[in-house]
Amino acid sequence: MDRQATDLLNAAKKWTPSPLTLILLGLIAWLWFRPPAEVSDGNRALPAWQVTLPDGRVLTSEALMGKVVLVNFWATWCPYCRKEKPVIDDFWQAHRNTGFEVISISVDDTPEKIAAWMKEKGYGFMAAPTNASVAAAFGDVSSVPTSFIVDADGHLRHTIAGQLHSARLEKLVLPLLKATPP
Repeated sequence: MDRQATDLLNAAKKWTPSPLTLILLGLIAWLWFRPPAEVSDGNRALPAWQVTLPDGRVLTSEALMGKVVLVNFWATWCPYCRKEKPVIDDFWQAHRNTGFEVISISVDDTPEKIAAWMKEKGYGFMAAPTNASVAAAFGDVSSVPTSFIVDADGHLRHTIAGQLHSARLEKLVLPLLKATPP
């Protein structure tokens, strides 16, 4: 090897990160792409609300009584919303026959865009645009993703400001499903 190639190889070795550096970079990337979510607990009755699904059907909060419901506020442009949707869909698929339901409420998309996006991604849970009755029930949601877990009696039990993941869903939803009579 000539001198120039040897110098280049030595320079590359000096810039090779140590395993500790790689671990720290991985941790930073993990925190960056999965910011911590804030969870708050409560037990307050919600006022009645309803949404119009993209196919024109009206879904009311009364129709969801007896089920544990994840009300997930999102937007198609939101990267964290996009990352949590497969998790939500997998959890819904696994628990929908045990009294769990999801309604994903878009904060700014049209019914047509919502329907097209859900179909393109292959998600089976319900999605709809927000409206005044939703804002009255859940407040003016200003950041996405934000999710609410409603128990089978229609009481708001948990608020999650940030991205959902499967362990958090299991921790918050499964106890409510066990407490729900068949």
